[in-house]
Amino acid sequence: QVQLVESGGGSVQPGGSLRLSCLASGSTFSMYTMGWDRQIPGKERELVAAITSRGGTTYGRSATGRFTVSRDYAKNTVSLQMNDLKREDAAIYYCSVKDAAGRAVSWGEGTQVTVSS
Repeated sequence: QVQLVESGGGSVQPGGSLRLSCLASGSTFSMYTMGWDRQIPGKERELVAAITSRGGTTYGRSATGRFTVSRDYAKNTVSLQMNDLKREDAAIYYCSVKDAAGRAVSWGEGTQVTVSS
């Protein structure tokens, strides 16, 4: 089973950038589709971005054009570069392992992102 540890969250002004990272344990990291999901209080968890074992990417509507997901197979990490952050991007961001249908089957503890002036 892959264990996930997120880092890189914090507070930023609107229009700013943050880079989230997720360190995955386990030698099978390269086999999985990895993703970033987020949860805003009172709302359901939603997909932000996902990247397959071959590097193919998928983005949620809110992330398209502003966020970029990437992975480093040598370091067992998956990252999310977030640019032009908006107040509505404020949420807890979770690194996730996805199954073949794209459903998250495992999450990290999450990292808080705050966007305010």
